[in-house]
Order: sequence, then C-alpha cells, then structure tokens
Amino acid sequence: MSFDVAAEAYDTFMGRFSVPLAVLLADLAGVAPPGRALDVGCGTGALTRELVARLGAGGVAAVDPSDSFVSAVRERFTGVDVRHASAESLPYPDDAFDVTLAELVVHFMTDAAAGVREMVRVTRPGGVVAACVWDFAGGRAPQTGFFRAFAAVHPDVEDETERVGSRRGELDALLRRAGCRDIAATELSVQVAFPTFDEWWEPYTHGVAPAGRQLAALSPADRERVSQRARSDLGAGPIHIAATAWAAHGSCP
Repeated sequence: MSFDVAAEAYDTFMGRFSVPLAVLLADLAGVAPPGRALDVGCGTGALTRELVARLGAGGVAAVDPSDSFVSAVRERFTGVDVRHASAESLPYPDDAFDVTLAELVVHFMTDAAAGVREMVRVTRPGGVVAACVWDFAGGRAPQTGFFRAFAAVHPDVEDETERVGSRRGELDALLRRAGCRDIAATELSVQVAFPTFDEWWEPYTHGVAPAGRQLAALSPADRERVSQRARSDLGAGPIHIAATAWAAHGSCP
C-alpha cells in the first residue's frame, strides 16, 4: 500500500510515535557501525534518520512506494540511496545489507510473506532482519482510541486488527517461514503526550492511513460525532497515549 498524502501530513499523524519507536527498533536489530542498512517502507524517514545517525548517510538505503515520501526522504537525507520501490520487489542484489528493517510496514505490504522474503534475500548471511507493527489486535496502537470512537458512530470500521503482524507471533512466524534463524520476539513501547484534545484530533483530519481516510469519507455531521465521542473518552487534555508494537528479529541463513 502506498500513501498518497503529503509528507508533512504523515509526520503530524504518526511521526510523534515512529521517531522514538525507530530508536527502539534499531537497538533491537543491533544497528552499529560499520555496516550497511536498508529501511524498507521508509515513509517520511523516522527510521532513516536513526540509521543515518548510527551509520552515516553512505551506509543507509531506503525504499518506499509513495512518491511524496521518496521525495521527502531524498531532500531530508542527502547521501542516502533512496528509491521508489515496494517491499515485494526490492531493487538490490542478494546479500547487499548487514541489516534490513521494516518499521510499521509489514501490515501494509500487499504480500507480507513475499516482502519479508525479499528482506531476507537482500541481507547477507548472518545479517539481521527486523520488523515491528503496532498491536492493533490488543488495543495498544496509537490509533486505538480513535478507532473506538469511530466504531461508536459507524460500526463498519477497518481498525487494522486483521492486518498481518498486528497479533502476537505473526511477525516471528513470517521471519521463520522466510528462512531466518535465532528468531526473537518482543514488545516495543513508547508514550506520547498531547497538550490538548484538539492537538490529538487534528492529525486524523488530514486523511492519512486507514484512520484518516475513513474519517474523511464520513459526512461532516458524523465526523463531528466521532470527535465528540473521542473527546468524551479521552478528555480535553493533556492526553497521554501509550502505544506498544510487536517486534521480531532474526539472522539470515
């Protein structure tokens, strides 16, 4: 899945969570110099930034299927090899990287199994493949409060709980089937504070991701009903959102 939105809109929607999560994922994968890393589904560059900080721009490559995101990452990180591509068809030779990572991406892959196999293919023997996805099924994603308010107004909601990777064990199973060894699974948690309800709500109005697209499809009256329900649930602020992602990593054969 590609995101046909401005990079700044995605930054506002998910950046507060993906930036600190990127540090935890890079730690989990043991990213450290020397080495070369690939950021699969780089989005607007939350993980790319962390990889550059650890390896330098010359040690980092990134791919994404969204034109706006590729353009933004190229502008933000001069020297990084940024390409327009999907996870299922990575434009790199076998064994090209020491570590390949996917932050909040597997659940958006058209074919998650194929995407993870490609991640393994481009990683050298003994290298690391790592991924994380929010725990949508367990109600611990940043969007969980929004989806609950939405469902109270419009029960037919796509809350991402059925997407691959949103449940315990799914990411490690994908890595295992792709041939990884020494697989370990864990949870990665971050917490973000919003001073006011309006600051929490406003990113959902930009039409980003399943949450924003579904909100945009409602009538103005129903959008206001969702907002009022969420305000009732969360309060006027400050609002503290704790979010947890399933994560797994393994070594390539």
